[in-house]
Amino acid sequence: MPSYTLAPDATLPEITSQIGKAIDYAADLIGGPIHLTGHSAGGHLVSRMACSDSPLSRATADRVAHIVSISGLHDLRPLQLTKMNDDLGLSDTTAAAESAILHSPLAGTSLTAWVGGAERPEFLRQSALLVETWKRRSAAMKLVIDNDCHHFDVIDGLTNAESPLCHALIGT
Repeated sequence: MPSYTLAPDATLPEITSQIGKAIDYAADLIGGPIHLTGHSAGGHLVSRMACSDSPLSRATADRVAHIVSISGLHDLRPLQLTKMNDDLGLSDTTAAAESAILHSPLAGTSLTAWVGGAERPEFLRQSALLVETWKRRSAAMKLVIDNDCHHFDVIDGLTNAESPLCHALIGT
């Protein structure tokens, strides 16, 4: 589970690059297919790994079998209107460049957008938006709304290998 430098000490493009390098490093240590997941900001970051301008090496990107973005934000432009942008420092250019929905997915992308049904409406909207947008660009996409979950417990399924969330991650 890689970590990264938080904003404002790093820009979003720097954070995206750090995660790409961490995944490339881990991929060099093991063989076989790669399954990625991330929650909230991590959900955003794993979706960025599947973008046409992914920071992943071609060899690593070709091994990514499935991605589960949990409660990710995939269009960062609305964040420019929030107090959070004081730390994020998103310009129009950076917000667009770091928004997965504004990119084409890599060929062969398979992604599940997983979101809690009791989340704030923006998380539900953005998960549905990514699925709708990338489906039109030929990615294998699925939207799962975990009805009884909110932003902080939607990841609880990752603690149980038999949960629907873990099955979605490993593709069964």
